[in-house]
Amino acid sequence: MPTSSIIEPKANSQKPIAKSQRIVGLFGGSFNPIHNGQIALAKAVRQQCGLDEVWLVVSPQNPLKQESDLLDDQLRYEMACEALKDVEGVKASDIELHLPKPSYTWTTLKSLSQGKPDCTFSLVIGGDNWAHFQRWYHWQDILREYDVIVYPRDEHPGTIDVPLLPVSSTEIRQRVKEGKSIEGLVPESIEPLVRKHYHL
Repeated sequence: MPTSSIIEPKANSQKPIAKSQRIVGLFGGSFNPIHNGQIALAKAVRQQCGLDEVWLVVSPQNPLKQESDLLDDQLRYEMACEALKDVEGVKASDIELHLPKPSYTWTTLKSLSQGKPDCTFSLVIGGDNWAHFQRWYHWQDILREYDVIVYPRDEHPGTIDVPLLPVSSTEIRQRVKEGKSIEGLVPESIEPLVRKHYHL
């Protein structure tokens, strides 16, 4: 595991932050579809780490993970926006839908830093991704310029203790295909959309 500037809850950033700057955590994923576990995680990270906001970055393509049943980019983003419309401090971002493919976190971070000078960004990843972080594009540059928050995932520990709900996008897609209930797994506001787009 690489040595990094992982931040602990309530810790200060490695760089001075102007009082006018927002501290934003970036939590990337395919959100195929977004579900209650991801939303609960984002809310917990925001609270424990003293972030102003957490942005769920909808990715069009993960260079390390290929999904054959990935729903249309814009549909996934629109569902995420709908799911988060009443969640304070958590919102969806479509930044990666407008960047070159494949999506690299380093490219996303640099683009946001240049386009949002009023924000200081931290990266939010799972312990499973942290375990092979050295495979990431420009991983050393990421650690040098940004803080990283690691949440526990599977058997991999994190630097913060957050509740992880036993739900996955894969399970939701499978339940929809089998005609089973997804009540409580996704926000009620997007249940019809999830059923519509993942029934095949």
